[in-house]
Amino acid sequence: MNLFGVSEAFAMAGNAAGQQGGRSGYEGIIMLVIMFAIFYFLLIRPQQKRAKQHKELIESLKAGDQVVTAGGIHGKVVAVQDTVVTIEVATGVKIKVNRSSVVSARQDQ
Repeated sequence: MNLFGVSEAFAMAGNAAGQQGGRSGYEGIIMLVIMFAIFYFLLIRPQQKRAKQHKELIESLKAGDQVVTAGGIHGKVVAVQDTVVTIEVATGVKIKVNRSSVVSARQDQ
């Protein structure tokens, strides 16, 4: 025991804990960066890629394309306007849907 009532063993243990605590701060930051990278590559990036592909699909719609809407309606594009697409689902039966509700298309050959 010394003058202040702190033993040498306790003082040495405190010093070792302080050194580990300093390292764990960097390890915590590194782990956060790794977690963000994982979220970015597994969640954010694929979602942005799908949104970009959907936007390109919507912009490339033209009369004659076979399309499927978000509601599952299959038909042929008859007319394309700014925000509305007219689809023929049967002979003489035409419906208008929002352009953004088209989820897939293929050119009719």
